[in-house]
Amino acid sequence: NKLNSTCTKVAERVTSLGKDWHRPCLKCEKCNKTLSAGSHAEHDGKPYCNNPCYGAMFGPKGFGRGGTESHAYK
Repeated sequence: NKLNSTCTKVAERVTSLGKDWHRPCLKCEKCNKTLSAGSHAEHDGKPYCNNPCYGAMFGPKGFGRGGTESHAYK
């Protein structure tokens, strides 16, 4: 999805995560939702929407999955 020679899109360029992207190519790695530069989460250099994807995948157990009912108590 990064701006490179294999992408054939002609679009506005945005910079996020220290890289250049075509605006439509800056998408959540999990749900494919188009993201805005600077208003998303990042994990291992890949963009994710803050909610629900990043929280569900990398947040505390139960975060973003229905609140306290889904929290695992030990």
